[in-house]
Amino acid sequence: MQNKKIIQSGLLVLFAGLTSFLWGQNNTSYWQQHVDYTMEVTMNVENFQYQGSQKLVYTNNSPDVLNKVYYHLYFNAFQPGSEMDMRLQSIKDPDGRMTTKEKKSRISTLTEGEMGYLHALSLKQDGQNLSFEEEGTILVVTLDKPIPAGSSTTFEMEFEGQVPVQIRRSGRNNSEGVALSMSQWYPKLAEYDFEGWHADPYIAREFHGVWGNFDVKLTLDKDYVVGGTGYLQNPQEIGHGYEAPGTKVKKQKGKTLTWHFKAPMVHDFMWAADPEYVHDTLQVPDGPMLHFFYKNNPEILENWKNLQPKTAETMQFFSKNIGKYPYDQYSVVQGGDGGMEYAMSTLITGERKFGSLVGVTVHEMAHSWFQHLLATNEAKHEWMDEGFTSFISSLCMNEIMGPKKENPFENSYRGYYYLAKSGTEQPQGTHADRYDSNTPYGISAYSKGSIFLSQLGYVIGQDKLMETVRKYYEDFKFKHPVPNDIKRTAEKVSGMELDWYLTDWTQTTNTIDYGVKEVSADGANTKVTLERIGLMPMPLDILVVYKDGTQETFYAPLRMMRGEKENPYPTLNRTVLPDWPWAYSTYEFAIEKPASSIKAVVLDPSQLMADVNQENNTYQQSE
Repeated sequence: MQNKKIIQSGLLVLFAGLTSFLWGQNNTSYWQQHVDYTMEVTMNVENFQYQGSQKLVYTNNSPDVLNKVYYHLYFNAFQPGSEMDMRLQSIKDPDGRMTTKEKKSRISTLTEGEMGYLHALSLKQDGQNLSFEEEGTILVVTLDKPIPAGSSTTFEMEFEGQVPVQIRRSGRNNSEGVALSMSQWYPKLAEYDFEGWHADPYIAREFHGVWGNFDVKLTLDKDYVVGGTGYLQNPQEIGHGYEAPGTKVKKQKGKTLTWHFKAPMVHDFMWAADPEYVHDTLQVPDGPMLHFFYKNNPEILENWKNLQPKTAETMQFFSKNIGKYPYDQYSVVQGGDGGMEYAMSTLITGERKFGSLVGVTVHEMAHSWFQHLLATNEAKHEWMDEGFTSFISSLCMNEIMGPKKENPFENSYRGYYYLAKSGTEQPQGTHADRYDSNTPYGISAYSKGSIFLSQLGYVIGQDKLMETVRKYYEDFKFKHPVPNDIKRTAEKVSGMELDWYLTDWTQTTNTIDYGVKEVSADGANTKVTLERIGLMPMPLDILVVYKDGTQETFYAPLRMMRGEKENPYPTLNRTVLPDWPWAYSTYEFAIEKPASSIKAVVLDPSQLMADVNQENNTYQQSE
């Protein structure tokens, strides 16, 4: 047990050093704020109300003087008449988890004892009382003492809350009987970055947070088992599967236990609790200790036992293909309303078929990299989190579950094609709360976001794509990357110019549509005419199949990318053609063989280019 504490202490030092390194390297062009939370919370499991105190040391690393701060009070969304309730009542395709059988908003039906709330009772800055105003899910605080650039201040708050009936992400007594799914539960300081404050109301979507350290004490009924974010500091007092193997737990007096957790360099803190949790652990070789918390339900026990080695495989896959997981713990916790990622942990519903259970775990664990280590603002760039997570989890599922697909991203492409042809697509750069309905948001974030990477592999080459993913993680972990950062990383790795790719794919609804317009005899040669129908430019791989069974490829680079990828089909002869300037709607090239010898001409045999009309991608000579 002493070794474990040394490891955790060392990790804190590591992150502190990393933070100093980041500031030192980037203080002329990059900065980010820092928070240190110390919280003590007492939960009444009978009425699901809790009292808490919070000490928050806030470091202003920005170049600006701050006259206000804002806190998120997420649980206030779960009240009749809230913005979340109003949006749920007006949106065309409301989330089924949040509506009744009659398609009525569940939030609108909550009674006083069922709704959620989170209220600040008092707030001090450096010992002096502050005035504040609650505006829905945001607490607005005007400072009597502005925070100068480069300085720190201490806020002390007393707060109270009530856990809502489980409706979205967090809550009590979810559909599978988990008592407490405690996410978005505490007053959380809003993020301030180079764009300013991000005090977004909680309407439907996901989150943005400030990096920092959490020291949290939770007091609740001693029969409850707690799992989630952070390292338990008092395992020999708590037991419940946390104690060192072969040791006895010190028996505590009274009806409650106080659980003490610490989490270094994270931007959120989640916990869940239930008196029926089974708690298992599994050590990943050269990786973290995995913790599993699930209901003692005979119908799910086998699946949850079988999930554990698959989770270890998943951790190893991501650590190899993205970058090493930096914490020494990760928890998979039954709870919530589906699957949702949090720092060092996830909440998932657990009464699933085995394939689904593995799938949701793989997806949520992938978020540990793309959201909890590469902490993009999900409200503005949700596709960088959900999409990149979908991309890498598709690769992982293809590897660890099988049967292996030639194109593991086929579902993403299918979803995107539906969206592109539906007439409901909005630019991927749309704020997550501003989508007209849920379906376009989901497809844009998950499917089109995944294709951003899989199609990037088509543009720059698969090896360069995976090198880009690894370099992106290495360069931007523990920061808040924006779209230009992934684009510039790919440019540095590939040597190509990719501004056109980022612009068209994420800021417009331009589509890709290339076709084989004509294949005709030209003396002893064959003339092939291609056409660009869609507005989005792309380079082209062209496969030519001859009647004698031989094949070769031709490659038409896009002029504006100022470079060429390596041959993706090394077993076939490839001819690199002159660049195709985008403004030319047609393009011709010659094949030095007679037209009579050609069986077929196929654009993009990999099918990784998201061409919305593939019917014109193939020329086939009639028999």
